[in-house]
Amino acid sequence: QVQLVESGGGLVQAGGSLRLSCAASGRTFSSYSMGWFRQAPGKEREFVASIAWSGGSTSYADSVKGRFTISRDNAKTRLYLQMNRMKPEDTAVYYCAAGSVGPLANTYLYWGQGTQVTVSS
Repeated sequence: QVQLVESGGGLVQAGGSLRLSCAASGRTFSSYSMGWFRQAPGKEREFVASIAWSGGSTSYADSVKGRFTISRDNAKTRLYLQMNRMKPEDTAVYYCAAGSVGPLANTYLYWGQGTQVTVSS
């Protein structure tokens, strides 16, 4: 069992940056691949980025490629999402998830409660 708690969300102006964190409980964090998803009002949850358990392989949605960076610190059992050059369309609730890589949400085993990110124009 893995429990996930996101933090770092907030309000930022377009062009600005935010860094999301996901704190994971449990000593098995390092064995799980991880991902970030987001859900905007009235829209389906969409894939943002994922990272393999070792941190050696990452994947990004085209909409965030070159602007967002996913990383992890297995010693601290933390997952991160650095978001730069943010746009109003990045506004959403952001979720971290454990157990898979890639864009299919139903392949992930554990989910956090989400953190709100709002980008003003």
